[in-house]
Amino acid sequence: MMRSVLIALTLAACMPPSTRGAALYDAARTYTEGVRWERFEAAAVVIPPAERAAFLDERDVLAKDLRITDSEITQVAEHGRTAEVSVKHAWYKDSEGTLHETVVKQAWERQGKAWRLVDEYRSRGDEMPGVRERDPDPAGGTAASTPNARGAED
Repeated sequence: MMRSVLIALTLAACMPPSTRGAALYDAARTYTEGVRWERFEAAAVVIPPAERAAFLDERDVLAKDLRITDSEITQVAEHGRTAEVSVKHAWYKDSEGTLHETVVKQAWERQGKAWRLVDEYRSRGDEMPGVRERDPDPAGGTAASTPNARGAED
């Protein structure tokens, strides 16, 4: 009996995300791969419509020097209509040539039937162009308080 339970749990862990969670994972993958491969129009579909033009303009500027060599979604945590996704990027700037690693936290919201990326900030690793720093929390810790995914001031 215990062996059957263990096998079932092992198989469940290897299965793709549930249908409910698959939409979020697909949205996160669309964005991550779009940014990684400089397919910014594809990545922009998960950005709230009012912010898409600014996102595309910023990415076009960044693409002149920034090269992302690898991106991996490392964690997806869905909480009803909100979610948090962690992504690890390996990247360098043509002007420097030094490989960096950065872990980014993303805040997602379900807006209608679509998942939208509403915030993104550096969680750990090197500062990365196009990813804002986590805002200091007035209570003494750190918190992500600016709801803008690309770090522009509101």
